[in-house]
Amino acid sequence: MKKILVVDDEVDICMLLKRFLTKNDFEVETAQNGKQGLQLVDEFKPDLVMTDFRLGDITGQELLLSIKKKMPHVPVLIITGYSDIKTAISVMKQGAYDYITKPLFPDEILVTVRKALSDTEEEAQKPDSGGPTKRGSTGRKSSGKNISGYIIGESEVSDELYKQIDLVAPTNFSVIIYGESGSGKEAIAHEIHNRSSRHKKPFVAMDCGAISKELAGSELFGHEKGSFTGALQMKIGHFEMANGGTLFLDEVSNLSYEIQVALLRVVQERKVRRIGGNKEIDLDVRIIVASNERLLEAAKQGKFREDLYYRFNEFSMEVPALRDRQDDIMLFADAFLASTNEELNKNVTGFSDEVLEDFMNYEWPGNLRELKNVIKRATLLAEGDRIEEKVLPFEIANYQKLREMDGEYSAPASASTTLPDNDSDANPSLKTVANEAEYDMIMQVLRQVNYNKSKAARLLNIDRKTLYNKMKQFDMP
Repeated sequence: MKKILVVDDEVDICMLLKRFLTKNDFEVETAQNGKQGLQLVDEFKPDLVMTDFRLGDITGQELLLSIKKKMPHVPVLIITGYSDIKTAISVMKQGAYDYITKPLFPDEILVTVRKALSDTEEEAQKPDSGGPTKRGSTGRKSSGKNISGYIIGESEVSDELYKQIDLVAPTNFSVIIYGESGSGKEAIAHEIHNRSSRHKKPFVAMDCGAISKELAGSELFGHEKGSFTGALQMKIGHFEMANGGTLFLDEVSNLSYEIQVALLRVVQERKVRRIGGNKEIDLDVRIIVASNERLLEAAKQGKFREDLYYRFNEFSMEVPALRDRQDDIMLFADAFLASTNEELNKNVTGFSDEVLEDFMNYEWPGNLRELKNVIKRATLLAEGDRIEEKVLPFEIANYQKLREMDGEYSAPASASTTLPDNDSDANPSLKTVANEAEYDMIMQVLRQVNYNKSKAARLLNIDRKTLYNKMKQFDMP
């Protein structure tokens, strides 16, 4: 029987997960804070850990790093609210297996837990494996169309992008990749590496936006044992790990000025010295950086060293936003659906006409990452062999309607916030539509938990007082 440790500062969440997982043949222990969780890691020896990102005494990130030091092969799942998804993805780059968003859905939890345990067992059984390998910036399998797993688009802007990849990949040029969050900058960097002569050497990625100023130097350059408080053992930095291969620095503009100075020296001299060490280590590393802001503009504003910018800017490219490559949307959607079917062991064959129209109308502010997550959730919830509109997030299924109404209609200042009757104004305000969606969500969760208001508040990620106020506002039973 596999052992699972649940760490959450909310007792109700711990008990809910323990009952559910125990019914599904897992042995479960719970902890209400990080300190207790670390103690149980030593005593309970779990096969998997589920932890809330926000704990009372430490963060989920700190707990993750401590667990990985003790038991590096144990998969860790991060539980997080929707507003923390970006942070959760960053934590995954530091070793978390995956993240689960609130409200928690039993089927999604069970699928993710079993997949994590299965992948860990498969990696452990490989002859050359020392445990599970990092699966990329999102922690999921890539589902692509070409030999290296990258999805090739068919639009004109995609075609231009791939021409640039083909052009720069065989060289040793440093590359700057510009693009919005979630547009696939790391996937592009990996594709450049895969098509280069370095493809048999390491590809090492570091999210500079997720590393604190104090830790950035150690992560990049490594440190010797005892070089500073907390340096209990020698650490190899990302530059050494990538030696002979490619180092990818995501959101590089987030590095502090002091780190930029040290980074410039390493880039110029192609040598690195661990913090607290005396030995200089020769480097043969190709550097690819990514940013969602223009580094030259950041340099003019004094936020980024201009000399470092010119070192990196041997070649630059722009990853188009998904809204600018509409011809590719369904190609990406089909690829993500195929990989999700494999992951969830389902056989969803396609999308309804309404979903196809919704996908083409929506502007995808989260780009490919948002599309992938939407399809993963929709595939899980799909009841038949197609994804229907009812399993899409409200903002996507109603995007066109909301956009048309936004600014055209407004509720009177004295208008009631309670739900209108069926014979209300045929042109409701945006506020009314939002209220309807909120009402439907609250009622759905209340029915799911048999009107247990404490559980409903937990699943809705709000406190009980807010739930009571909402129920009073909507005149709920």
